[in-house]
Amino acid sequence: MANTGAPRSGSVPSPARYGFSDVVRAEEQLRAAGWWSDAGPAQDAESVLGALSRTPDPDLALHSTERLREALADEWPELSAELRADAGLRGRLVGVLGTSTALADHLVAHPEDWQRLRSDRADPGCLDEYTAVLLQAVDAAGDGDPGTNDGPVAGLRGREAVSALRRAYRGLLLDVAAADLAHVAEPELAAVAYEDVAAKLSDVAVAALRAALAVAMAELAHSGVDIAGGSMRLAVIAMGKCGGHELNYVSDVDVVFVAAEESDVAGATRLASQLMRVAGASFFEVDAALRPEGKAGALVRTLDGHLNYYRRWARTWEFQALLKARPVAGDRELGQRYLEAVQPLVWTASEREGFVSDVQSMRRRVEDHVPPELSERELKLGRGGLRDVEFAVQLLQMVHGRGDDTLRAPSTVDALRALGEGGYVARSDAADLMDSYRFLRGLEHRLQLRKLRRTHLFPATDDAAELHFLARSAGLRSSGRQGAGAVLLSEFRRHSSRVRRLHEKLFYRPLLEAVAKVPTEALRLTTDAAVARLAALGYTSPEGALRHIEALTSGMSRRASIQGALLPMLLDLLANTPDPDGGLLAYRKVSEALAETPWYLRLLRDEGVVAERLASLLGTSKLVPELLVRAPEVLRLLSDTPALAERDPAEVAVSLRRAVARYSEPERAVAAARSLRRHELLRIACADLLGLMPPPEVFRALSSVWVAVLEAALDVAVRSVSGRPEWGGVSARIAVIGMGRLGGAELGYGSDADVMFVCEPVEGADETTAVRFATAVVEQVRKMLGAPSQDPPLEVDVDLRPEGRRGPLVRTLESYLAYYQRWAEVWEAQALLRARPVAGDLELGERFCRAVDPIRYPEGGLDDKRIREIRRIKARVDSERLPRGADPATHTKLGRGGLADVEWTLQLLQLRHGGEHPDLRTTSTVDGLTAAARLGVLEAQESAELIEAWTLAMRARNAVMLVRGKAGDQLPKQTRELSAFAAALGYPVGTDTGAVVDDYLRVTRHARAVVERAFYEY
Repeated sequence: MANTGAPRSGSVPSPARYGFSDVVRAEEQLRAAGWWSDAGPAQDAESVLGALSRTPDPDLALHSTERLREALADEWPELSAELRADAGLRGRLVGVLGTSTALADHLVAHPEDWQRLRSDRADPGCLDEYTAVLLQAVDAAGDGDPGTNDGPVAGLRGREAVSALRRAYRGLLLDVAAADLAHVAEPELAAVAYEDVAAKLSDVAVAALRAALAVAMAELAHSGVDIAGGSMRLAVIAMGKCGGHELNYVSDVDVVFVAAEESDVAGATRLASQLMRVAGASFFEVDAALRPEGKAGALVRTLDGHLNYYRRWARTWEFQALLKARPVAGDRELGQRYLEAVQPLVWTASEREGFVSDVQSMRRRVEDHVPPELSERELKLGRGGLRDVEFAVQLLQMVHGRGDDTLRAPSTVDALRALGEGGYVARSDAADLMDSYRFLRGLEHRLQLRKLRRTHLFPATDDAAELHFLARSAGLRSSGRQGAGAVLLSEFRRHSSRVRRLHEKLFYRPLLEAVAKVPTEALRLTTDAAVARLAALGYTSPEGALRHIEALTSGMSRRASIQGALLPMLLDLLANTPDPDGGLLAYRKVSEALAETPWYLRLLRDEGVVAERLASLLGTSKLVPELLVRAPEVLRLLSDTPALAERDPAEVAVSLRRAVARYSEPERAVAAARSLRRHELLRIACADLLGLMPPPEVFRALSSVWVAVLEAALDVAVRSVSGRPEWGGVSARIAVIGMGRLGGAELGYGSDADVMFVCEPVEGADETTAVRFATAVVEQVRKMLGAPSQDPPLEVDVDLRPEGRRGPLVRTLESYLAYYQRWAEVWEAQALLRARPVAGDLELGERFCRAVDPIRYPEGGLDDKRIREIRRIKARVDSERLPRGADPATHTKLGRGGLADVEWTLQLLQLRHGGEHPDLRTTSTVDGLTAAARLGVLEAQESAELIEAWTLAMRARNAVMLVRGKAGDQLPKQTRELSAFAAALGYPVGTDTGAVVDDYLRVTRHARAVVERAFYEY
C-alpha cells in the first residue's frame, strides 16, 4: 500500500489533493523541485501542480520530473521558472512525463531536449524540417533533393549513425507526442486532431526513410560500391498507414521497392537491404512483405516486373494494399511513374470475378486469426475494431471510386468524408464511423505511447489501474458514480458496437456486388460511350435513356450524387427486365415524385435487395409505379419478404377497419380506406410480380382488401346516415352478400365487387323504415366508393340483385325469398352459387345463405329444360358479349377454355349435384372442381385441367392489369408488352413470347375439350 504519511492538520493542504497516492514521497519530490513549502504549494507553483494532477498518472509525472531535475542539475531553476510561466511548455512537458515512460527516459538521457518543447520552439512541423533534422544528425552532405537517390550522403556510418538517428528520431517523436498530449495536462490548450498527429508521424517516418537511405548510400560507398553511376536507381514506395498519412507512434512501415531497369536490380537490392537494416536499428522495422509474391518474392523489381505481376498474378488484397501507395524516397521520377502505372489497375480491380466476396473473405480470415479470448479487446483486428472500418471504407472506395475521383483518398478519414459527401454512405453513418475510428485510433496511440511498444490490446476489464490510466490519457474523466476507467470501458464498448454494426451494414451491402459488376467505362454516365453502353444493354432509345440519366444526376445536390452512385447499377438491373426504357422512365417519375421523401434514395443505396426488386418491378409493370408514388412506404417492405408477402389478410382487414373508424367525416374516412387499399394493392402486386405469393393467396388477399373496404365504408355510411335528423338512429341491420368472384374470394386487381344487400328491421322499426334506411346507407356506400380517383376503381356492382337494375337496392330476407321462390330464373339460381356473407351483419348474411340453399342446390338437381336453358344462355354470352375484334383463343374471360368456360361448367355441376353432395356447396372455383373430382362428378384429370386453365386465365388477367396499369381480358399482342406479360407470369426474362402464347393456348385447349364434354355433353 502507498505510504500516506502521518495525519496532517486540516489547515495545511496535502499533496493528496493533487492526485498523488504516495503523499510522503510526493511531498519530498515537490520540495526538492521548489514547488512545496510547509504552508503547502510554493508561490506560483499551483499551475504546475494542477498540470501534474491532470496527467494520467500524477505519481509517474512527478517521479519523471524528479529524474529530469536530477539530470538537469544546475539548469533546473530555468526549467522550473519556465514551467510556471509558460502554459504551452507546461502542458507539453508534463503531459509527456505523466503518460510515456519511454519518452521520459529519453528526456532524462537528453535533458536539454526539454527546450524543444518551449512555446517558441515546439515542433518543427513539416516533412522538409523533419528530414533536415535527421540528415543533420548524420552529417549528411550534398546539394541534391533529400527525397531522391541523388540526395545527400551521410557522413556518419555504422553504430555512430544508428545512435545519432535513434536520438534524433526520438526527439521528433517527443515533439509530436508533446503536442498531442498537451491538452491533457492543460485543458485550455487546443487538442490536436488525430488526423494531424497521424500525418506528422507519417512525415517523421518518411524523413526517417530518407535519412536511412543517406546512411545506406554512405555505407555502400564505404564498402567500395560506386554510388555515383546510376546503377542503383531505387524508388521507395510507402504502403499501408505510412502511405495513407495515418501512421501510429509504433508501427512497422510497409514499403515496396522499385528499380528503374533490370540492370539496376542488383545494386538497388543491396541499397534497399541496407536501408532496411539501418532503419530497423534506428527507428522501426521496414516491412517489404507487400511486394509481389510477398516474402518469397524478389525484394526489388523493375516497374515492368511489378506491372506484369499485378496484371497476371496479383490477388484481390494486393490491389487493396495499393490504395495507399505513394512514393516517399529514392528516385522521385521513378516513384511517380510507378504510381501512375498501378493506379489504373487499382481502380479496375473491382471488375475481377468475385472481387467483393474476396475482400469480404479476407476480412473474415483476418478476424478468425484473432484468439477468441482477445477478440473483444483487440483494437486493430477484432470485431468492431479498426480493420472493420478500414475494410469497409476500402471496399466502398474500390467499387465506387472507379467512376468518382473524389473517393481516391489514401486516408481512411478523408475517404469516409468523401463517401459521405458523395452520397455513397449516409452522412450520419460516415460521421459515426469517423468519430469511432478517431476514438479507437486515439486509444491505440495512447497505449503505444506509454512504453513506445507496438500494441493494439485494450486493457482487461478487471485491470482497473490500466483502464484508469488509459481513460485519463485519452482525456476521459469520472462521471457521476463512474470512475474514469468505467467511463472508458462504456465508451469503448459503445464505439466497438457501432463500428461493427456499420461495418456489417456497409461491408456486406448487396449494392456493392451489383455495382462491382458494372464495367468501369459505364460509370461515366454522361459520356458518348454511355450511349453505346445503353444500346448494348438493350435500351431501344439510348439517347432518351441518357436524358433521363442527366435529369436525375444534374446539379450538385446530394440527391444527384446518390443517383449518380445508384444509376450504373440500376441501369444494369433494368436491362434485365422486359422493358428497360419504360422502367427507367418509371424510375425517373418515381424519383421525382419522391424527391422530398428523405429516406427514399437512402433506402435504395443501403438496402441492395430493394434496388434489385424495384428495378424488376418498374421494368415489368405500369401499375406499380402509379401506385408507388402515392404509397411510397411499401418500398420499405421490399427488403422484408415476410412483411411483403406473408401478411395475414385478416390482420389487414382489422387494421383497415380500425384506421377508418377513427374518422367521423365520411370523406376523410373513405380517403383513409382508399389509402390503405392502395397500400395493400401495391404490396400484393409487388409480392405477386416477385414470385413471393402463390396465385390463390393473391386472389384471397385482393378479395380480403375489397371486403375490408366494404366493411369500413358500410360502418361509415351507417354512422353518417343514422346521425341525420330524419333518422335519429339506426333503423336496420344490413348484411353485404358477396357475389361473383368476390363471393368466391377470387378477385383480381381490376375486379368490381358484385354484391347484394339484405336488411332487417331493428327492434322498434318497421320494415318500410328499415328498407328506406338501408337504401340510404347503400347509396352512401356506392357514392363514397365510386367517387373518381387515381387508384384502380372501387365499383360496387349490384346488378345481380332480383330484377337487376330495375329492382330495389336493398330487400329484406323475406322479400328475397319471396322473389326467388316465385320468379327466379335459372341464371339467378346460378348466380347465387357464389353468394356468401362478406360484411355487415354476418349472422343475417348467414341466414340469407342458408335460406337460398334450396334454390342454388335444388333437391334432385336440374331438369333437362333448365339444363338446356343454361347452355343456351352460355352460348349467347359467348357470341354476343365477346368484344368486337377480340380473339376468342386468347380472351381470358370469354375465350375458349377461359374463365367463363370453366366457371359455367362447375356451376352447372353444382346446380345438378349440389343438392345430393354437400361437398359441392362451395363458392370457390378451385375447391368446387376439386370436390367434383373427389365425388366422381368429374374425372381427376379433367378437374386438374380445368383448375390449371382457370388459374392461368386468372393470372393472365392480373398480369395484363399489372403490365398495362389498366384492366383487360385479352392477351397482349405487342412484343415488348407481351414480354412484360410473360415476366409477370413468372417466365424468365428473354423467354420466347411465342412459347408463352403457345403454353396458354395448350392449357386452354385442353380445358375447352373438358368443357365440351362436361358442359355441353358432346
